[in-house]
Amino acid sequence: MKKLVVFIHDAWLTPASWDHFQSRFTACGYVCMALPWPILNDSPAHSLGLGLSELVEHHAVLIAAMPQPPLLVGHGFGGLIVQLLIDRGYGSAGIAIAPVPPSGIRPGVLALDLLPVLLRAGLSSQVNLSLKRFANVIAPNIPLAEQLTMFQRHVVPAPTRIFYEAALGIGSRVNFANDLRPPLLLLTGADDRSIRASLVASSYGHYQCSVAPTAYKCFATHSHLLITEPNWEEVADYAIEWEQAQSGRF
Repeated sequence: MKKLVVFIHDAWLTPASWDHFQSRFTACGYVCMALPWPILNDSPAHSLGLGLSELVEHHAVLIAAMPQPPLLVGHGFGGLIVQLLIDRGYGSAGIAIAPVPPSGIRPGVLALDLLPVLLRAGLSSQVNLSLKRFANVIAPNIPLAEQLTMFQRHVVPAPTRIFYEAALGIGSRVNFANDLRPPLLLLTGADDRSIRASLVASSYGHYQCSVAPTAYKCFATHSHLLITEPNWEEVADYAIEWEQAQSGRF
């Protein structure tokens, strides 16, 4: 039976942000699914209460119904969701790419980095990503000629609540000492201006409390959108090779 892979996208992005990775994983014999957040399948009026716990439960229900535990791959907030899911025993392994850190990881730094988003959102239920922030913070390594096209294709409003929860550590606690969780790989880009590489490295340090397999890799020339920016193949191939080593496939 072919290995299942579930991709979980970041806030502001759609499942289409995984197109490159899906093509690479499919070519290597995996069956891929990029799951949309419930906000993408519903009206804005129904997204008022959408937070991290609802997102985790949404994915947990879908994953539990699958014929085999899938490899879970998440980006940004999707990477945080992956960490929360594997802490609960879901999935065969988890790969968190440029992940928002769990509760307790340098909260002051994370809150400071999220402050511009929180100020922009205010009390509204959803917050939009500006083209300027997309170009300067999320995708600075995307060629200028492609940034607008990518912004128009991939970017959607995100639920405000998850940014407050991440900043305050609500609903994002994991047991770093969980010896029974599946293997975890943390990937980051040294040029990430959204989720600093130092935050991902700090998360990796906290996971050393567990004997469960945990790995970390920082890509020197990548930014936050390392799943689709130039040289994304380097990141995808590293993830595939790590997964195959964990599952004994060579």
